[in-house]
Amino acid sequence: MMRSKGVFVLVLLGALTAYHVYSPIPSDIEERWKLMVTDSFFKSLSQLAELSEQVGLLDYMRVMMFITIAERVVPVSDDRVQVAEENFDGVEVIVYQPNQLEQTGELRRAIIYLHGGGWCLGSSRMGPYDLLARHMVKELNAVIVAVEYRLAPAYHFPVQFEDVHRVVKYFLQNDVLKRYNINPERIAVSGDSAGGNLAAAVAQQLRKDPEQHIQLKAQALIYPVLQALDLKTPSYQQNQHMPILPRTLMVRFWSEYFTSDKSFLRAMMANTHNNHESAALLKFVNWSSYLPDSYRQTYNYSAPPVLTGKGPVRSIGAHHLLADPRASPLLVPDTALRFLPKAYVLTCEYDVLRDDGLMYVTRLRNAGVDVTHEHYPSGFHGALMFTVWPTDFEIGHRMTNNYITWLKQNL
Repeated sequence: MMRSKGVFVLVLLGALTAYHVYSPIPSDIEERWKLMVTDSFFKSLSQLAELSEQVGLLDYMRVMMFITIAERVVPVSDDRVQVAEENFDGVEVIVYQPNQLEQTGELRRAIIYLHGGGWCLGSSRMGPYDLLARHMVKELNAVIVAVEYRLAPAYHFPVQFEDVHRVVKYFLQNDVLKRYNINPERIAVSGDSAGGNLAAAVAQQLRKDPEQHIQLKAQALIYPVLQALDLKTPSYQQNQHMPILPRTLMVRFWSEYFTSDKSFLRAMMANTHNNHESAALLKFVNWSSYLPDSYRQTYNYSAPPVLTGKGPVRSIGAHHLLADPRASPLLVPDTALRFLPKAYVLTCEYDVLRDDGLMYVTRLRNAGVDVTHEHYPSGFHGALMFTVWPTDFEIGHRMTNNYITWLKQNL
């Protein structure tokens, strides 16, 4: 009897392991089994987070913060890179710059980098971000300002945007730039995922500010999230169960960014969260107009339904946030895009956010902005950060090299 129970337990554990490890990953994704194993950890943690929230222990995002904590490092100076924790207008930043011994007197480039994590997770102190910042310093002889903006659900929109906006405005002052030996004509803002969202939004807001005399030269957006109005674009549908960022997680990020009200989360999951104010802006995210034919595939466009009368969106006061371009940079008219800095936009085929990036590329080009679009046909969300053992992927290293090459040539 004991032996049969032992066999049963082994079979059950094997089945559960197989369930978590195996997932239907497209055959053209490189290092598929490594991605399956990596994603099994994310899925397990997500299910634990959901259970914890259901029984009233910890909310979902507090459990998911384990990823951020587990990868946390202490940024310290080394032979090549000088690291300092600073405070820019009340916001914590980490400044990476070439070691004093390597200064040549030449004015340097600068990149303000905004980490990803769905506005709820992530930190510039995570190992992959620290490694990326050091690599950029060495390859570009640049100063990197990594921003530790506040996170949801403790802080909802627009706090994250406002933190980033304050940092950029503070940094783009002549006396600050002189302190770091920065060329005011060679400054970029960049970020991945939610960081790409914040980078695009701050680039737009700076350009429309008549009092902002020093402007950005470039914006580099890595698989950015750019709109919250239509959460059933072809890429959201095609990649709804893809590793690392399934549709349910991205929708949860959006919901937590705006509010902790679960009725809003349910409305966003069903794509029934729009109201009359946001519905008027759906034309700016109409993928039937802005997606190249090859990405539309067999999907047919259907405008998201519009909430009428009283409903969850109105009851929590979040309805007006949906139409705010500081949250969804795709919602600005073409006139607001015309004078934006040159852009680098990276998209991945197997990413729910693919179409956000593709639509922004189309709209920026239509407005006359110089855009470099780099699409990875076998790419998946978050790949740029998978460069540290045991989750180091070749595609992550290629993305990093290509991204830095673009900065080297365009900044």
